Amino acid sequence: MTATAPPAEQAAPTMTHRQVLEAMSGLMAGMFVAILASTVVANALPRIVSDLNGSPSSYTWVVTSELLAMTVTVPLWGKLSDLYDKKLLIQLSLSMFVVGSLVAGFSHGVGLLILSRVVQGIGAGGLTALAQVVMAAIIPPRELGRYSGIFGAVFAVGTVAGPLIGGVLVDTSWLGWRWCFFIGVPFALLAIFLLQRTLRLPVQRREIKVDYAGALLIVAGVSALLLWISFAGNEFDWGSWQTAALVSLAVLLLAAAVLVESKVDEPVVPLSLFRNRTVTLSVVASALVGVAMFGGTVFLSQYFQISLGNTPTVAGLMSLPMILGLMVSSTVVGQIISKTGQWKRYLVIGGVLMTVGLALLATIGADTPFWQLAVFMAVMGAGVGMLMQNLVLAAQNDVAAADLGAATSVVSFFRSLGGAIGTSALGAVLANRVASETEKGLGTSADGGGSSHAIPDMSTLPDAVREVIENAYGVATAETFLVGAPVAFLALVAVLFIKEKPLKTQSGLERLAEEAQPQPQAGPVH
Repeated sequence: MTATAPPAEQAAPTMTHRQVLEAMSGLMAGMFVAILASTVVANALPRIVSDLNGSPSSYTWVVTSELLAMTVTVPLWGKLSDLYDKKLLIQLSLSMFVVGSLVAGFSHGVGLLILSRVVQGIGAGGLTALAQVVMAAIIPPRELGRYSGIFGAVFAVGTVAGPLIGGVLVDTSWLGWRWCFFIGVPFALLAIFLLQRTLRLPVQRREIKVDYAGALLIVAGVSALLLWISFAGNEFDWGSWQTAALVSLAVLLLAAAVLVESKVDEPVVPLSLFRNRTVTLSVVASALVGVAMFGGTVFLSQYFQISLGNTPTVAGLMSLPMILGLMVSSTVVGQIISKTGQWKRYLVIGGVLMTVGLALLATIGADTPFWQLAVFMAVMGAGVGMLMQNLVLAAQNDVAAADLGAATSVVSFFRSLGGAIGTSALGAVLANRVASETEKGLGTSADGGGSSHAIPDMSTLPDAVREVIENAYGVATAETFLVGAPVAFLALVAVLFIKEKPLKTQSGLERLAEEAQPQPQAGPVH
């Protein structure tokens, strides 16, 4: 049962280009904060866990806790945005991020650090979902391309520059790893201030029924699934009793969630969305993009540092071609879509480029020249830039205004879920291949630091051993891209089946007001 829309007179007037840009300044600052929280600690974690006397399992939890909290709360924030004041919700999520960041920065134990990462993740989940929901509310789909390219650029900078910033902070003696958490606080506070000054949305007044049972079941089911994906192959075997228990629990909880969602008036994830072909295919493609993008690129930093022998700072700089590819493609294509109204061809081109880029990266090794790496990364980045935001645009354009929040967050949720699955599965591929290559090269059983939790200190190894480890990481990293390429091809196949529809010229608020108008009834026939 679709929620009742607010009366037409409460709809906000159409915003000018300048007003939209002013409002976007706060949204962009918030989005940058959310992405930075996930990426800035990538190169700092070994130092953080060591300073706090943590174990390898602690290392895993520092990463997993934030990812879990962010992923499972995205659909909840999206649904809340259909029920409550969007501006208040996004400011609340920013405030939660600030609290989590400050606690993380001042942590003197791993337990408190993990708890703070959960709070950070909840806030980041809100920012991830709500930024795009607010954009859809104030900007017509036909015009979204002009602005979504900017968001794509912010996503690219946060994703790839985060590890660079973290590496610089760790390598700078008078700063240190605690600033990896403090650095996002000023951006979050700035975002809260800018949103208060520039974002003007009507307050929706309507009867609200929150689906607490469905929310709890979804969170518990997805958490069980992510815990299995995160720890299988590391803490226990893929074919162990722990796997059977966690998978069975996840299936039962999610089946119960589907049952609840099919009966309540205000479901967290409206099942009717999946009767929409565009939304379903966008969800499938986004999940596959998440697997290929996050799963394939998260290990590049290890490759740059171990196989190529660079510092964390240099490793971050080497990722710049991917940033530029993503920024340029998302920005330019966004402008073209706004001018022409044609969008499917760019999804197809993006799918092709991402597949080709991953296939090219599958050929790298310990002796690959940087210019080749740069070209391969730029190709893949360009493909991701064309796909990521425009899959959300396709879904937003094809649903009722009252379901904009839920549709947006579902697409983002499955992209994050795909990223978690890809990171864990391809991490297992990397670890196993490093171990086998190291054993082959040294003639003895060794893991060579193949686990993502135990990166070897290359400076302490003899030359002969170091060459073996460098080669092992080169071969293993290439194999992760080789596995990622077919996944990207499946995303391309899903995109091919999406039917192109004209982009709407009204904002979400205008559509909501129009949908709320009583439909004229036919008069009596004389």
